[in-house]
Amino acid sequence: MRVHGGPSREGANRPLRRRLRVLVCCLVPLLWAVQTTDVVRAEPVADRGDVRARIVGGTATAPEAAPWAVALTDSAGTHFCGGALVSAREVVTAAHCTLDPTTGAARRPTDIRVVLDRRDLRTRKGEVIAVEEVWRHPRYEHFTRGDDVAVLTLRSRASASPLKLVDAGEREGYRPGTTGTVYGWGRTAESEPTSPVLRSVRVPVMSNSGCSRAYPGFDSDAMFCAGYPDGGKDACGGDSGGPFVVGGSLVGVVSYGSGCARPGYPGVYTRLSSYTTKIRDVAVAPVR
Repeated sequence: MRVHGGPSREGANRPLRRRLRVLVCCLVPLLWAVQTTDVVRAEPVADRGDVRARIVGGTATAPEAAPWAVALTDSAGTHFCGGALVSAREVVTAAHCTLDPTTGAARRPTDIRVVLDRRDLRTRKGEVIAVEEVWRHPRYEHFTRGDDVAVLTLRSRASASPLKLVDAGEREGYRPGTTGTVYGWGRTAESEPTSPVLRSVRVPVMSNSGCSRAYPGFDSDAMFCAGYPDGGKDACGGDSGGPFVVGGSLVGVVSYGSGCARPGYPGVYTRLSSYTTKIRDVAVAPVR
């Protein structure tokens, strides 16, 4: 899901669009009932195909692990995306997570809540913080076009420890074969419900050429892929915006993919090293 209004580019990516899976939690119930094509990680904008999100083949995350993992909910408390705390007042997520799943319009800051330290979403544990400001990449148009990154500025400081953001221009964490960990509360399989508890799965980064074969519109400057050739492990519907972590650094966020854990179709993530400078330039007003 992205923050900037959701009109997608009509025409150019229409065949791809029908195959892509949007990992946006809130989209799952809406699109699953309509059709069963491929999209897993995107906002449910009209004519976009089957949109949903997930952690497939993973395990429940230990209570003390990933204190920076964020669940995004609407004002009614319904979970729709993930994110990662990168400073006391900033959360990084996917740009498409900041769009309304039914209209594509930008979500208002007052409609978003950041939930920390709540491994089980069925409980009331943890910290809930309102959002003061939403920034999404100014060039964002559609998750298949890249620039799928957003920053949420919190109204008050979070007590949890933040996750280190990847350095600008970093390449090491994106080398093929490098294993990263994805976190989220998304679907555990294409036809399964979302998980009430935070789960994680380890998947290897795929080569750019391999990703291009799966997704013709793949942009290596803005994206990277991760997954196994035979599938089996992946993010899924509801995991959009969730963190991809390598060596203790946030290197990516869940963006989109075709189906969940399907052979030949890895997950696509935002390459955050291309956006680190912009993320750090986002102004954060002092807490009074």
